[in-house]
Amino acid sequence: MARYVYGFDEPADGGRELLGGKGIGLAEMTQLGVPVPAGFTISTDACRAYMASGGKLPDGLEPEIDEHIARLEEKAGKRFGDTDDPLLVSVRSGAAVSMPGMMDTILNVGLNDAAVEGLARRTGNERFAQDSYRRLIQMYGEIVDHVDAHRFDDVFRHHEDDLPAVIDAFKAIYEEQTGRAFPQDAREQLGRAVRAVFESWDTPRAMAYRRFNHIPDDLGTAVNVVQMVFGNKGEQSGTGVAFTRDPSTGVSGLYGEFLADAQGEDVVAGIRTPEPVDAMRERLPGAFDELVETIRRLEGHYKDMQDIEFTVEDGKLYLLQTRSAKRTAAAALKAAVDMVEEGLITREEAVARIDPGQLDQLLHPRIDPNASYDVAAKGLNASPGAASGGIVFDADTAEERGRNGDAVILVRWETTPDDIHGMIAAQGILTAHGGMTSHAAVVARGMGKPCVAGCEALSVDVDARTASLNGTKLGEGDVITIDGGTGEVIVGAVTLIPPEINEDFETVLGWADDLRRLKVRANADTPEDAAKAREFGAQGIGLCRTEHMFMAEDRLPVVREMIMASDEDERRAALDKLLPHQQSDFEGIFEAMSGLPVTIRLLDPPLHEFLPPLEEARDEQMRSRIRALHEANPMLGTRGCRLGLQFPEIYEMQVRAIVRAAIAVRDRGGEPLVEIMHPLVAFREELRRLRELTVATAEDEGELDYLAGTMIELPRACIRADEIAEEADFFSFGTNDLTQTALGFSRDDAEGKFLTHYLHDGVLERNPFETLDQSGVGDLMAIAVERGRRTKPDLKLGICGEHGGEPASVMFCHRLGLDYVSCSPYRVPLARLAAAQAALAESGIEAVSVGG
Repeated sequence: MARYVYGFDEPADGGRELLGGKGIGLAEMTQLGVPVPAGFTISTDACRAYMASGGKLPDGLEPEIDEHIARLEEKAGKRFGDTDDPLLVSVRSGAAVSMPGMMDTILNVGLNDAAVEGLARRTGNERFAQDSYRRLIQMYGEIVDHVDAHRFDDVFRHHEDDLPAVIDAFKAIYEEQTGRAFPQDAREQLGRAVRAVFESWDTPRAMAYRRFNHIPDDLGTAVNVVQMVFGNKGEQSGTGVAFTRDPSTGVSGLYGEFLADAQGEDVVAGIRTPEPVDAMRERLPGAFDELVETIRRLEGHYKDMQDIEFTVEDGKLYLLQTRSAKRTAAAALKAAVDMVEEGLITREEAVARIDPGQLDQLLHPRIDPNASYDVAAKGLNASPGAASGGIVFDADTAEERGRNGDAVILVRWETTPDDIHGMIAAQGILTAHGGMTSHAAVVARGMGKPCVAGCEALSVDVDARTASLNGTKLGEGDVITIDGGTGEVIVGAVTLIPPEINEDFETVLGWADDLRRLKVRANADTPEDAAKAREFGAQGIGLCRTEHMFMAEDRLPVVREMIMASDEDERRAALDKLLPHQQSDFEGIFEAMSGLPVTIRLLDPPLHEFLPPLEEARDEQMRSRIRALHEANPMLGTRGCRLGLQFPEIYEMQVRAIVRAAIAVRDRGGEPLVEIMHPLVAFREELRRLRELTVATAEDEGELDYLAGTMIELPRACIRADEIAEEADFFSFGTNDLTQTALGFSRDDAEGKFLTHYLHDGVLERNPFETLDQSGVGDLMAIAVERGRRTKPDLKLGICGEHGGEPASVMFCHRLGLDYVSCSPYRVPLARLAAAQAALAESGIEAVSVGG
């Protein structure tokens, strides 16, 4: 028979995947001799079996739980269900991947009407016993039987000084909502609590969190049954959260918060504003010294920043959890660099530890230091970064407006796990209550969202949809700006500026560059973008889209003149006017990228995109031309190389502009490396003719070394890559269109419509336009690589679709043997790190994401 339950002091094969993060931490701390309450873990196997059976506990689980309760009774010297000196336990979730606040915990399981009196007699603290029972009824009611939390909150807020009355009211609410009395049997409480924690794996908030963080739905959660230790027994008791390094900055040293005479849930829920953890030093010096020594040992053991939950009961310290700390990108980099210098980890381990996706935090705007603004209020700088947006007061509205493309700031008294979908959609989060380890702060840091928490000058009236910020009245939709790095809150929008890469970032990227094989280029269409890309470490331009140059205000009229031309002579006359503009653009890009390759894609979109909508056309001639150019499916119509073959004078003008620009830059001492790319090729003959045009035009302008190649973005091009390679010096995979044509998905129609449904219902795990579809589109790419290099072993291969900056896709491109990836300038640092992690994985060092 399968085994499902493991004591903290029992060895278990399967590690984190079997015991969950919390369970493996408790087991390892127990075996290290760290002060941990006794307990046991019900494995993720049990949760998966429970879900697979439709809500039936697997055979053998209940006897195992009984056996481990008996062992726990023996260690504690107390009996579970005893009314005189009861053994009480907490029932806590603990998935293999950290999901802070997303699943459920129930405290004080085992209390009932009689046991609460026994607890009061044994401890000599009647209020403590009654408060413990009050907590159990509330948590059990909300989590196990889904009683409306507001009903409990309203009673407690008005009668917290009369706990017997609160208990009676809570029991009455429970009975009214469930149709039965609050259970008095400890075993029933435990069994239903375990089921409730299993079921919390599939709550809407947990599923939303998993979707955002790409966590598989089939992992399940472990359940930890832990002997209760009480931080709410008086002045010599308390609870807190501590980090071995600052999770916002990465600076080494004890960092965290402490609440005297409180339980751990009070800190997370933001019920009271905690003190800095140093407040323990005077209040509980012995426990504080032991905490400092213990967390030093734990960081040394795990060789990583730790996030620790602890409770002090009557002066004695207990650790309830240790895990790799959620941290900002800046903190992740700082900690990694410092740990290498301290000899804790190697450079390779440091590079493998940074989550490339999380670096995006450092590549977002911040408030312009030269901007003029008035600070309306200040809170805790809970998660760095700056954001402006319209106020929304609930998660549903944030999700709806975010889906519509609106920038919003979610403003709450304090967030709860049920707000996760709104937090995902918002640009930033502002709360009136809660500390640096409140739900809002922890989740925002993990997401890389700016967050200001505990803003005491903020009051929120959710029903009226209004807020007051230091006396300034604000309504839904009013714009505010928050700075999560300083804690400042500003009424109105403030100028934001691009970020800069700091020294720690440069250090880690330097280590990454030493490790990676895959080169990283950027997609850039202007000299300014090219310069920014080079600043971020790009090794060339993998995609320069020439159509973006046509859209400039001073050029669009000339482009329209070319489109409206009645014959080739008129078309050439208009193109002659465009040529100097194109040449000037190319010169600027070649200068910015001197010595590095620049791949320029000739005109790709259909001509109608440069004309106004039919209803805005100024005259009948233009309306007639718009109607003539209309196509039922322009994405698969007259565009790309088809346009170049039908109107070769367009591509001829562009090639002239490219070659003249390169020669001009070369004559000024620059080193242009030119690659001319023909888009949407499906047949060898298309590329043969266009290459012939390119060569003849370039030779007409003078001597210049260059490469001529094609974008591979159609399934046929992948299948017949051996033939196409005969005419190409390079392939560049255009995975945006390759995904559309391979899957038959229109990106414009899929996203926000059926694709959203597919992702929500699990038809697809990831958006194929964000993460490469490796088993479908990836197979087509593999065919193209193999067949193309069979024809030309030295064929240069790259990718220039948006997947070029996505970590999992970069890993795939490394395995495929591509020469480079290309992405937007601001994703270049991410791609550099991901490429290094791909090389490390090949050598057996797997990337470990700890900060996201």
